[in-house]
Amino acid sequence: MDANYMPFHPSPRKPAYAPPPGAVDAHCHVFGPGDVFPYAPERKYTPCDAPKEKLFALRDFLGFERNVIVQATCHGKDNRALVDALRASNGLARGVASVGPSVSDAELHDMHEAGVRGVRFNFVKRLVDATPKEIYLGIADRIAPLGWHIVVYFEAPDLEGLIPFLRQLPTTIVVDHMGRPDIAKGVDHPDFQRFVDLMADNPNVWSKVSCPERLSVDGPATNYADVVPFARRLVDRFTDRVLWGTDWPHPNMTTHMPDDGALVDVIPHIATDAAKQKALLVDNPMRLYWS
Repeated sequence: MDANYMPFHPSPRKPAYAPPPGAVDAHCHVFGPGDVFPYAPERKYTPCDAPKEKLFALRDFLGFERNVIVQATCHGKDNRALVDALRASNGLARGVASVGPSVSDAELHDMHEAGVRGVRFNFVKRLVDATPKEIYLGIADRIAPLGWHIVVYFEAPDLEGLIPFLRQLPTTIVVDHMGRPDIAKGVDHPDFQRFVDLMADNPNVWSKVSCPERLSVDGPATNYADVVPFARRLVDRFTDRVLWGTDWPHPNMTTHMPDDGALVDVIPHIATDAAKQKALLVDNPMRLYWS
């Protein structure tokens, strides 16, 4: 573990909000354990181990029934820890892998059998080295016949330049963390409106309304209230194309380590009635990952 890496919260509180039956934590990770699943040589950070047993215990404690586990950059394109967690989940987890152009059809089919249903394209420069868009388009063509979708991670200033590329993708697109808007600019700023317009113009684009702990200026003292208007706008307008996740074990947090119970208690503020909560936590992830 890097000297400045912040481990996940050791004892989150039980949330006051009870998720509906069948709720899915649709964005989380597994790390290692490193002596079994080594971290990638090209990684930009070395985390603490966060194995599948810890993730599944947290799932149960928070009141969720299923997980969507997203391959993290610290494991690179070695998806063994992800696949191991999926196979151990008894069908209660699906996965999003990271693959390169050399991945074989046999490897893709093996991952599909384990529960992988998407690939992640990461454009956050501090986390990964740049990949030519032509390589990503080639991967998209490979995974489309499997019915997989593409998860895209970028930061708000990069969206305008990515839009032509996103329009070329042949699958459903899921954007991580609302495209990481600058919360200080306010919900009506043109940067966030560009993302809203992207979703409005492209019915194949979904969004995770997750990670208030990463986006908030005010922080945990207000339980990330400054992020709520952004997420609520997406949930209200695109109720059938939003997902939510904890982002456990919260890699690369620098300001504080969030309490996962407190994160769950943000949900009723962004999805303000039972129908929206069921869409966000049950219907949408089940349709995308288990149908």
